[in-house]
Amino acid sequence: MAASVEEGVVDIFKDHFYDSGKVRVDGSTLKCWKAGGHGDQTFLQVIENSCNPGFVKLGQLLGKEKLFSYINKFGFGSKTGIDLNGEGNGIIFPLNRVGNVELATSAFGQGISVTPIQQVMAVSAVVNGGYLYKPYIVKSVSNNIDNVIYENNKVFKKQVISGKTSATMRYALESVVAKGGGKSAYIEGYRIGGKTGTAQKVENGQYLANNYIMSFMSVVPANDPQAVFYLAIDNPKNTAMLSSYTTTPIARRILLDIIDSLGIEKQENEIKKDLEWNDKVTYEVPNVVGKSYEEAKKLLVNFEIVKSGTGNIVSFQSPKSGTIIEDRSKIRLFMK
Repeated sequence: MAASVEEGVVDIFKDHFYDSGKVRVDGSTLKCWKAGGHGDQTFLQVIENSCNPGFVKLGQLLGKEKLFSYINKFGFGSKTGIDLNGEGNGIIFPLNRVGNVELATSAFGQGISVTPIQQVMAVSAVVNGGYLYKPYIVKSVSNNIDNVIYENNKVFKKQVISGKTSATMRYALESVVAKGGGKSAYIEGYRIGGKTGTAQKVENGQYLANNYIMSFMSVVPANDPQAVFYLAIDNPKNTAMLSSYTTTPIARRILLDIIDSLGIEKQENEIKKDLEWNDKVTYEVPNVVGKSYEEAKKLLVNFEIVKSGTGNIVSFQSPKSGTIIEDRSKIRLFMK
């Protein structure tokens, strides 16, 4: 989608696509996850709805040369150079083997293989203004008297999309969480961007039945990203085979901890969530820091308390006050 916006082949807010639930490409039928399709939708709704036929259309509008040039620009198909052993290249179709079917499936991510760190690096570039940086794990190495022996610094690789395209993509990813498949990761008052993923696993060159990697990539806050978070679950059991139901509730709980850890403030003008019949009751978390445990219990009657420490005065709480969370959610209290 970022390539399509950058190349000007679509206006994701104005241009429409009709999804019948499937698309035929050179004799192959490529289906949408939703039987019967999504009907008429904008291309913004295509990403909100994870509509595979809509992404096939984007791939066709771009053409294989442009699509695969962006796949390469974003770093897929080659090692990132991160300071970890055993990094893989991933698997991308060579351009001379890309026919109409390979173009169509690559446009929504099937038939190719990428690593989580490639995903994080690429999505970081999508949301940070378009700048691709080499990732690293170790910030610095010091000796026992605090002299820095070695330090990693940001290594800029290239600009892959414009700042304007990046801003459009930040909005699109926030819209996925507010109105699309990422709704269960929505946190009121904070601008969360995200995208679900459902990848069918392969063994001996064949796709496995009912065996998937469910994933969720998220950005916080969407308007001024400070963190990218990638969650994957390998072959989850006893759940709907859709990442929107499987990964997003877990991601939301971890995102709340990321918000607390980084001290991210509430954001204004977030895209409001489209409410559904099964949305749970939510409450704003009160401030109980400095209060006794008994006082805190009375104020936190709508939540489940997890207590750490042996004192009787609350020294820290997570999530912090002002956060909107669901009824019976856990509140961690650290006592001193």
